[in-house]
Amino acid sequence: MFTGIVEAVGLVTAVTRRANAATLELEAPALVEGLALGASIAVNGCCLTVASFAPRGFRFEAVAETLARSNLGQLAVGSRVNLERALRADGRLDGHFVQGHVDGVGRVLALEQRAGDVRLAVGCARELAELLVEKGSIAVDGVSLTLAGVRADGFEVALIPYTLAQTTLGALQSGAQVNLEADILGKYVRRSLERIRS
Repeated sequence: MFTGIVEAVGLVTAVTRRANAATLELEAPALVEGLALGASIAVNGCCLTVASFAPRGFRFEAVAETLARSNLGQLAVGSRVNLERALRADGRLDGHFVQGHVDGVGRVLALEQRAGDVRLAVGCARELAELLVEKGSIAVDGVSLTLAGVRADGFEVALIPYTLAQTTLGALQSGAQVNLEADILGKYVRRSLERIRS
């Protein structure tokens, strides 16, 4: 379980692709201390397990399901990724409950400044948009954000200067793919209503 509050931006230093998987090596010195093998880290919002350590970071194994449902398969040496260690039971919940289970990949429609406000517009599948509510939460590449607007095929969020500076979101370009995870509460409410209707 995570909160969507990014602790560090890591750098991809190696990618080894195989038929149905990939090994990702990341440099993130700020997160290495006290980290154990088997620890969970959200990489762009995907929960991955530390498989081994690298000189200034760690390595992960990403299986076919993860590569198919996220943007991790597009990572290359030099890519920057948002990182968050798993939530401690005695820690603060500053964002919202994020499982690290990506619901789908969205496409950046625009990142623009409007009257001193920076807005990120993302297009997504209608099935995912149905889980969203204005002023609710969504994780975009692992970053907990508040929905400023919801459409049938996408949404908009406002980004504060801290988020722009401390995550990868400020560097997004139109057309870029981003990992999306809807709020878990919305998923359970929808599933419950589906059961009642049937």
